[in-house]
Amino acid sequence: MASTQLETILHYATSHSVPEQSKAEIKLSYDVLRERAPCNFLVFGLGHDSQMWHAFNPGGKTLFLEEDLKWLGKVLHDAPFINGKYIKYRTQLKEADQLLKSYKFVPDCDPAKGVPLKENDKCKLALNMLPNEVYDTEWDVIMIDAPKGYFMDAPGRMAAIYSAAVMARNRKSSGGTHVYLHDVDRKTEKKYAEEFLCKKYLVKGEGRLWHFLIPSVVNSTVAVKPYAFD
Repeated sequence: MASTQLETILHYATSHSVPEQSKAEIKLSYDVLRERAPCNFLVFGLGHDSQMWHAFNPGGKTLFLEEDLKWLGKVLHDAPFINGKYIKYRTQLKEADQLLKSYKFVPDCDPAKGVPLKENDKCKLALNMLPNEVYDTEWDVIMIDAPKGYFMDAPGRMAAIYSAAVMARNRKSSGGTHVYLHDVDRKTEKKYAEEFLCKKYLVKGEGRLWHFLIPSVVNSTVAVKPYAFD
């Protein structure tokens, strides 16, 4: 067993911290990671569950994107084997409704048309200043459990959801992109999921977590059995 996996077991065996997701929610993504690993796994947010997600993808690339620089430093100090990067968001939750109404009228902002993310200054929903590692990698699995989205001045998850949809649709490799979105009980997460990740690509849900399998614009041969929304 790899040393990082042993460190992860020790961490959870001796810590009072528990993962943010329920056991049933975790299993939803664990089942896909177990099948796909080693794979390219992008996670929006660093939490008490980060070592667990890293351990679920042995031999693969797992990258965490975190908005809180102080928290990022603490996590990396405790688990230096974690690959975590600091990112800034250009949005605030209070803008969510207006951004959703107006994005189709903004140049380079319709993800169905293969729009770019990098240096896309025209579309405020595009995460245009991410580390090059994000743009240079085709992600097999994306987990969205950040940034903060529970008060009006918080960044909200609009840009993370939108950008995940763009990454999935721009994929050139075979197969689709598995996208997981947590906290779908909240209005903004649900609206943006339905708009950009799309109901027809929802394959399963558990608790507050939805699992989408999104085909690319280039390779649209992925068959998705629609999941019945509640």
